[in-house]
Amino acid sequence: MYQDLTRGNVTKSMLLFACPMILGNLLQQFYNIADTLIVGHFIGSDALAAVGSSFTLMTFLTSILLGLCMGSGVVFSMLFGAGKESELKNSIFISFFLTGILAVLIEALVLVFLDPLLLVLRIPDRIFVSTRCYLQIVFCGILFTFLYNFFASLSRSIGNSVIPLVFLALSAILNVLLDLLFILSFSMGVAGAALATILSQGVSAIGMILYCLLKMSFLVPKKQHLHFTRDAVSQIVQYSFLTCVQQSIMNFGILMIQGLVNSFGVTVMAAFAAAVKIDAFAYMPVQDFGNAFSTFIAQNFGAGKQERIRSGIRSALLTATLFSLTVSFLVFVFADKLMLLFVKPEETAIIAIGVQYLHIEGACYCGIGCLFLLYGLYRGLGKPGISVVLTVISLGTRVFFAYSLAPIPSIGLSGIWWAIPIGWFLADLVGIFYYKFISHCSNQLTVLDDGTAAHE
Repeated sequence: MYQDLTRGNVTKSMLLFACPMILGNLLQQFYNIADTLIVGHFIGSDALAAVGSSFTLMTFLTSILLGLCMGSGVVFSMLFGAGKESELKNSIFISFFLTGILAVLIEALVLVFLDPLLLVLRIPDRIFVSTRCYLQIVFCGILFTFLYNFFASLSRSIGNSVIPLVFLALSAILNVLLDLLFILSFSMGVAGAALATILSQGVSAIGMILYCLLKMSFLVPKKQHLHFTRDAVSQIVQYSFLTCVQQSIMNFGILMIQGLVNSFGVTVMAAFAAAVKIDAFAYMPVQDFGNAFSTFIAQNFGAGKQERIRSGIRSALLTATLFSLTVSFLVFVFADKLMLLFVKPEETAIIAIGVQYLHIEGACYCGIGCLFLLYGLYRGLGKPGISVVLTVISLGTRVFFAYSLAPIPSIGLSGIWWAIPIGWFLADLVGIFYYKFISHCSNQLTVLDDGTAAHE
């Protein structure tokens, strides 16, 4: 169940490790998709718009915790790959302590400042109350989000990506059953959808904690590991903070786009809510493949296996490209059918807007696929700051073009949709160029070292 990514066939190792992560995060997306589907069909388009706009804010705030856990996971992978057990346990303690404090702080702040956040997002008066109700309940579960993601990252860092999938599968099934119970039987509306989500997240969080304590006890810090050292704290903070910034910036871009979309009214909001779920579901596998790729790079970087890293890059790029092209074809061709999963057939305006979005985004998944690999590569190589730079480039381009093009009558909404892939491809070019640059410099240094050794 624990996989050493520094040994064996490169492609097989990455795929076997990535598949449970992919399935797991697809199930995590299923939380909100289940809410959206059931709400859209059984409550109505206003409720769909409320849940959809809530999803963007939820993703942004939880991405802070996700980034911290992912960054810590990279450190755990490096220490595990290098065989430094004592340092690993100390890092686990430090990361849990610091991230836990931040999770409590985020939960308190977001509940206090929820109304100003909704005003910034320009939530229409028509759905303000239902959006606020949904978010108030969902944000009470932020601690569950932290606990699940921390222990899932710990498990994945040592090569176990199956157990997080098991608990997510259980909670996803529970989420659907509770949605149907609270919405259809108890008529609780959007509040029922939110309550179903946090109860399900609580199950997955508690399950991961118990598993790690009982079955991964060799990683549980002992008394001698419960201390803070400057080097360990610095390493955790560097990786966690930069990965957190990268994840937050990425989702802040989506949040800003959501605010612009909201200015076009409830119909566009409902279409965007449904289309974004399809979009996220479509490219989520390649995003998780990028995260698995990051663990692969980190373990091999810690073990000093440079040639295996280069082989992994070639294999990952080919795999991500083939997957992205396949998904692009499917989403482009079946866009209208996919929209009907969330919207009633008579909602023709909503379907048309959603199809336009999917036709533009769906043709460009190679761009986001390559970008996720670049994020994983630079995190695994100990350069999380480069991932932040690439995210800023993607975000800045996206926001600039969206806000510049949308007000032009002849372009309108399509300008918002096109701004997103333009940002992806520009960040890809910068990330690839930088990798070529550092690879060239590394080769030059190797030649110089060899020449010096030969001369001596």
